Amino acid sequence: MDQANVVIIGGGVVGCAIARALAARWGDVFVLEALPKTGMLTSTRNSGVIHSGLYYTPGSLKAKHCVRGNQLTYEFCEAHGVPHRRIGKLVVASSDADVHELESLAQTGAGNGLTGLRIVDRAAIRAREPHIEGACALEVPSTGILSSEDLVKTYARVAAEKGAHILTHARVERLEPTCDGIRVVSAAGEIETRCLVNSAGLFADDIAAMLGSQMAAHRIYPVRGEYCELIRAKQDWIRGLVYPMPHPHGLSLGVHFTKTLWGHVLIGPMARYIQDKSD
Repeated sequence: MDQANVVIIGGGVVGCAIARALAARWGDVFVLEALPKTGMLTSTRNSGVIHSGLYYTPGSLKAKHCVRGNQLTYEFCEAHGVPHRRIGKLVVASSDADVHELESLAQTGAGNGLTGLRIVDRAAIRAREPHIEGACALEVPSTGILSSEDLVKTYARVAAEKGAHILTHARVERLEPTCDGIRVVSAAGEIETRCLVNSAGLFADDIAAMLGSQMAAHRIYPVRGEYCELIRAKQDWIRGLVYPMPHPHGLSLGVHFTKTLWGHVLIGPMARYIQDKSD
């Protein structure tokens, strides 16, 4: 039976990033991933946008972590050759009635420490995005795009270079508390660990429930964002990232346009409840 200081359950972007941070300091760090490769589920099934922290309440943890994470993500991508581009985005006010809300959004972003925010007029919108019509827009230069798959792979590679053990085909079957830690029983064998990190994403509730009935009360009900894609002949209609004003009750950022690193234009997301977490 292997002995570990830290076992991380889940080889998505969170699990691999944690392994990269802990491996050199703690040693004997294991990542257990149920699937054949790291990052095969939600970590690579997204639009690849590097968010700025524009919308969150100033001073909140979401705001602080998003703004700091934005900076760290760019630094990591540049240091390790992860494909990315700092293209900025436009948040477009469709009518004069939205201008006050756009100004308020700019103040929120500034309160979170975002720099370079600028409200531009209709002519500036058309100069940047000729097929977009709006009364005015907020330019957010720190928003960008990256290759989600390359990001996860690179975190995993750097973690392994620092000494982390990344095991795939290692679905966790049982968690057994011991006198000084936890025994993790997986398809790849058994490991006793002093510290367990649950980064299993959509399956984090199932992992937590293995440690007792109190944890079993917490359930994840997945909602999948679904995107459409512009046909190839129309992909030059959008040059970057274009968002509407966010939902007034904070329910979503609205259906938006995303220009990917590969030149595709995604439109979405729509939201759909799903039954099968692996779908």
